Amino acid sequence: MPRNPNKARRIVVDGDTYTRSVRHSHSRPGGPDRDCCESLTVHLTGARGHLRIVFREGPGRLVPTGYPMVSGEVSFTTSKSLYLHEPGTVRALMEEARARGWRPDGPSGMEIDGWTLFEAALRRRTADSSRPPAPQG
Repeated sequence: MPRNPNKARRIVVDGDTYTRSVRHSHSRPGGPDRDCCESLTVHLTGARGHLRIVFREGPGRLVPTGYPMVSGEVSFTTSKSLYLHEPGTVRALMEEARARGWRPDGPSGMEIDGWTLFEAALRRRTADSSRPPAPQG
């Protein structure tokens, strides 16, 4: 049975458990100028605050509006895509947000323009995929 796309998923980062969800929204529903937005929300279990990373469509900035992009895919027209449902992408965005001041145990929520994190998260993903796998056992 397929998983419910509206249900938050778990991710463990550095021993801490978080919930994460990806949403698509419009600031102006309907019509050709509907302002599509893709967002990733991360919440540390037991904490009050959360992190919301928002990717709004714009010139050279692509978010899913239907074919050929899929839910959670964000891209600059001149570079590779990030897929917000992938745990590695979530982790890379969280690490970059932490480097810029986000505290997972903070008392309130924080919203960040995802495009400001995009290139750094893409570099983190590339670095992660080029590392040899960790030894098992």
